[in-house]
Amino acid sequence: MEVLEFIFGQYREYSTSHIVLEIAALIISLISVYYSFKNSVLVFPFGIISTLIFVYLLFQWNLLGDMVINAYYFIMSVYGWYFWLYGNKNQEEVSISKTLRQEWITAIVISITTGLAIYLLYYITDRLENWVSYVDMITTGIFFAGMWLMARRKLEHWLILALGNLISIPLYFYKGYSFSAILYIFLFIIAIFGYQEWKKYLNKKPSTALK
Repeated sequence: MEVLEFIFGQYREYSTSHIVLEIAALIISLISVYYSFKNSVLVFPFGIISTLIFVYLLFQWNLLGDMVINAYYFIMSVYGWYFWLYGNKNQEEVSISKTLRQEWITAIVISITTGLAIYLLYYITDRLENWVSYVDMITTGIFFAGMWLMARRKLEHWLILALGNLISIPLYFYKGYSFSAILYIFLFIIAIFGYQEWKKYLNKKPSTALK
C-alpha cells in the first residue's frame, strides 16, 4: 500500500481534467511508439496528437524543458512525416540507414545548444528550482538529438531515446507524475527492442509504410 501511495497518492491533488488528459496522452504515445517500432509512417500523426496534449500539461507542471521537447516533437513529427515519404533525391520514401559522422556532429550540436537554451528559458522565467531543472535540461538536449535522428530515419535514434527515457524515469517519479514515469519505463523497453527490430530492416528492402 505504501508503494501505491508513493506512486499514485499525489493524484488526489490533481484536477480530473489533467488526469484524463495525461492518461489519454500516454495511450496515444504508446500507439505512436508501436508504429515507430513497426517502421510505419503512422508514428507521426499519433505523435502529433500526444505532443500537443503534453505541451499543455507540462507547462502546467512547470517542466519547461519537457514542454519544449514536446513542442519540438510536434515540429519534427511534421518534418519527419514528409521526409520519410518524400525525402530522398527522387522524392520517394526514405529507408532506414545508419547515422553518419557529420550527422553525429549535428546531433551533438543540437543537444548542447538545446540544453543551453533550456537553461536560459528557466533563468528568464525565474523557474529554476534545484537539480531537477538541470536534469530536465540534459534530457531535453538528448531527446532533441534523438528526435532529429528519428525524423531522418536513422537506426541509432533508438539508443539516444533509450538514454533519455532511462534518465526521465526517476525524474518523473520524483516530481510525482507517476503515470508519465511508467510511460517512460515502457518507452525505454520499447526503444531497446525497437533498435533490434530496425536492424532487421536495415539491409532489406524497406517495408511499404502505411500512408
